[in-house]
Amino acid sequence: MTSKNQLPEALNALVVDGKLADNERIKGQSNLLRGTIAEDLKDTLTGGFTNDNFQLIRFHGMYQQDDRDIRNERVEQKLEPLHNVMLRARMPGGVITPTQWLAIDKFADDHTMMGSIRLTTRQTFQFHGVLKRDIKMMHQTLNQIGIDSIATAGDVNRNVLCTSNPEQSELHSEAYEWAKKISEHLLPRTKAYAEVWLDGEKVETTEEDEPILGKTYLPRKFKTTVVVPPHNDVDLHANDMNFVAISDNGKLVGFNLLVGGGLAMTHGDESTYPRKADEFGYFPIEHTLDVAAAVVTTQRDLGNRVNRKNAKTKYTLDRVGLDVFKQEVERRAGIRFEATRPYTLTDRGDGFGWTAGIDGKHNLTLFIENGRLLDFPGKPLKTGMAEIAKVHQGEFRMTANQNLVIAGVAAKDKAKIEQLARQHGLLDDGVSNQRKSSMACVSLPTCPLAMAEAERFLPRFVTRLEGLLEKHNLADDAIIFRVTGCPNGCGRAMLAEVGLVGKGPGKYNLHLGGNLEGTRIPKLYRENLDEDAILAELDPLIGRWAQGRQGEECFGDFLIRTQVVAQVKVSRTDFYA
Repeated sequence: MTSKNQLPEALNALVVDGKLADNERIKGQSNLLRGTIAEDLKDTLTGGFTNDNFQLIRFHGMYQQDDRDIRNERVEQKLEPLHNVMLRARMPGGVITPTQWLAIDKFADDHTMMGSIRLTTRQTFQFHGVLKRDIKMMHQTLNQIGIDSIATAGDVNRNVLCTSNPEQSELHSEAYEWAKKISEHLLPRTKAYAEVWLDGEKVETTEEDEPILGKTYLPRKFKTTVVVPPHNDVDLHANDMNFVAISDNGKLVGFNLLVGGGLAMTHGDESTYPRKADEFGYFPIEHTLDVAAAVVTTQRDLGNRVNRKNAKTKYTLDRVGLDVFKQEVERRAGIRFEATRPYTLTDRGDGFGWTAGIDGKHNLTLFIENGRLLDFPGKPLKTGMAEIAKVHQGEFRMTANQNLVIAGVAAKDKAKIEQLARQHGLLDDGVSNQRKSSMACVSLPTCPLAMAEAERFLPRFVTRLEGLLEKHNLADDAIIFRVTGCPNGCGRAMLAEVGLVGKGPGKYNLHLGGNLEGTRIPKLYRENLDEDAILAELDPLIGRWAQGRQGEECFGDFLIRTQVVAQVKVSRTDFYA
């Protein structure tokens, strides 16, 4: 942690005093994230990681989990939980080659308990259910194909998101390149990952340095996006730091910076709340990496290291003040922000089907429900993607909405790619707009934080929601619907028109009032409802929308205009009112 005498005198009083959270001890004593992970791997008496290593493996891109469906059964058998890990890959902008895809497909088949590939809201893929004996091989397999999982979890800057389809225009391509540069610039410098997983040569840790992250890293997780307006498919207001691309004659000239977004909260704790990001202003493109480092180091030094529930950037901004935080970023970056350049956000969804790129090639965006690539009865999705990867000459691009783009398809190959996609259920004209507008986090049975179902709940609930829309003659319309199994926010329900946040087994809090652009946080409408009760609440509201909407007015805007839901403000008291 940065000491007060390293800060400008005026900021000393803004550092939170008190007993540090235990995670600060763990990081400080970790030998720059090494801990005793290597030794722990050799312990065959347990399938899990012990002591501090349980937390430290997150910095290496993994979470320890277990199969909660069989937890009680194993207790009765006097067995420990079936420990395994989930790995999240680092893939700025979500780009992966067919060769890489085939390799991760094979690993999922051979060495994961679920046999699936999971596309995530962080625009990358996850492996679920990797046993301890296979973890090191997993990292080495990924390394051989040019993939790692460095800093995709833990108190660091995580996988950098970027508006999808970067080949649609020169601007998209430039934005994607900056997403990669920002990711590399903010990575940990420690050699711990190479040493532990890749059998890299040991180095003297006294010679290592973490000039941006610091030796105790950040107070909490940190998320970054690069956005190409008017599309907000990355949900910028869910993230700590956002670079909105500003162009001149189609060429990227700079960014508007927004800081302090985040959706996580804790049920019943009014000191925690979802928050939109604030506009800091515009800066020319040559200052991008300096600005990124300045925001991260300011949060590093001023963030709350005493109370982890208030450690995210959004709380730092509210505690020290927007102007103070912004001025410190300017000082560290050596710039002055200009006035925010005009930009417009219009939508967040992925554009499904074929689009043309500036390179004369074509891109096919596929809807993948919940991002889960598995061979389902009558829909062998995972096999289909492998078959496409065997013949595709371009790239794949994962979206932040858990979908997949087959990018860079030559005109002569379009028919073959489409035929394979349709044959394996990856391209289905019968999927409704509502289903395409719905999203869930993984939740049960693997996530240890899950309070209620999400991924397994969504398909059935969407079918019932489709029924309500059809009942009110709105079958071709859609509501942005999201469900997350706990208030941690991975499913981004707190930016939905209808958001469900898990409260307990089979019970959810119902939030209403988001918008299509992703610039409004929905408000708590009803608490602790089961599925039937949620639909009973939505039925008359959808009916009123059908009868009283103005033009193409979306559901969330209708609820605000008609004061079914009060205008949502940012303050915590208004959110919890």
